[in-house]
Amino acid sequence: MPSVVNDSCALCKSCIEVCPVGAFHDAGTQVVVNPDECIDCGICISECPRGAISSSDTADEKWIRFNAEKAATCPKAE
Repeated sequence: MPSVVNDSCALCKSCIEVCPVGAFHDAGTQVVVNPDECIDCGICISECPRGAISSSDTADEKWIRFNAEKAATCPKAE
């Protein structure tokens, strides 16, 4: 299941650095994961110091939708 970022994100960008496929997008106040790009490796989940990233099988539906919608319109995170 793709990773999902919630509003606990502090833009530390440690997740971006470890993502092997660049699935993160910059939504301004936080990063989000593009579910079509995520390969479900889970590396970002363990890397996040705030616990802001989870698997979509345990994430709240509103954050799953938020990530998908924002990733479709926001630029790749750097």
